[in-house]
Formats: sequence, structure tokens, C-alpha cells
Amino acid sequence: MFTKMKNIDTAFRYVRGFTMLIIVGCIIICCYTLYSSFATVVSMQDRVYILANGKALEAYSSDRKDNVPVEARDHVKTFHVYFFTLDPDEKVIKANITKALYLADDSAKRTYDDLKENGYYTGIISGNISQTISIDSIQVDVNEYPYSFKCFARQKIIRSTSIVNRSLHTEGTLRNVSRSDNNPHGFLIERWNTLENKDLSIENRK
Repeated sequence: MFTKMKNIDTAFRYVRGFTMLIIVGCIIICCYTLYSSFATVVSMQDRVYILANGKALEAYSSDRKDNVPVEARDHVKTFHVYFFTLDPDEKVIKANITKALYLADDSAKRTYDDLKENGYYTGIISGNISQTISIDSIQVDVNEYPYSFKCFARQKIIRSTSIVNRSLHTEGTLRNVSRSDNNPHGFLIERWNTLENKDLSIENRK
């Protein structure tokens, strides 16, 4: 009888141990499933799908700090392209300058006012002059805020009789502001200053 009781007790311990093992295994599997599901959801939230020309393109989101140098350089480039791309059309000039002034403070506005007062834009319209800009390089120091930058570019001024190539070297700082449709990068150019703007070559047009 004692032997039978001992066998029952041993069997009960085996069953209890096996049951506990199953329970622990289920808990581990559930925890792993929850972790995997959470990681998948987070990963999916970092993906953005953009519809372009009828095709869905996948993009990945990232923290702003990872993109500061890239966004800062593009902000500076966009400002200079708008400010220095001019055609003999008052509406085109006004539209480009308006877009540029959304990206900078009153230092750019003062430069525009000075050029306007000196008849620069009137001369472009009356002389049928076109002006374009090509950015060579943009250096941004993101180690200290506000971020300082230097822009190296070349201007091409197309007149009826000649084409003038000029060098352009500017500097300034970048301050963080709210993003908007007019300022998608969320930067504002401050203390903008032209360091160099001189003729490199003059070509006669035939």
C-alpha cells in the first residue's frame, strides 16, 4: 500500500513538473510574440509610402537630428536658388524673391531692398537679362547652435550681347523655426552676408 502511495506521489510530481514546464513555455512564447508584434508595429510606423506617378514608393522616417546637415544644406541651397534666379519678368522676380524671403530674416530683406532701390531688378527687366545660379558647395557647422554656414556658388548673367560668369561666396547662420508650407525645412537664415561676388569671365554672344 505504501508503495502504491509512493508511486502516486511520484507520478503527481512528474505531472506537476510537466505542467509547470508547459506553463513557463507558454509564458515565454507569449512574451516573445508580444515583443515581436510591438517591434513590427514600431518598424511599420517608421515607414512612409509616397504615391508618385501612380507608383507607391517606400520611405523611412528618422529623427530630425539625423538629418540636420542634409536639411540645412538644402535650405541654404533653396534660398540662394530663389534669391538669385531671375528673369526679365516682374512676376517671376517677385515670386522667387517672396519664396526666398520666407527662408531668411531681415538681413536678406535689406539686401533685396538695397538692390531694388539701386534699380537692379528694373535693369534686369529693361535689359532682358536672365540670371541663374549653380551651387558648388555648402558647408554647415552643426556642432554649435545656431548653425553657421558658408555657400560657394557661381552666377551666370545672360545679356543680349554677353554672358557673365561670377563667383558668389556668402555666409550666415541657421536658427530652428516651425515647419510650414513656405518653410518646409524649419530653418531661418540669419546674419546673411555676401563675402565675395566678382566676375570670373565674360563671353561675347554671337
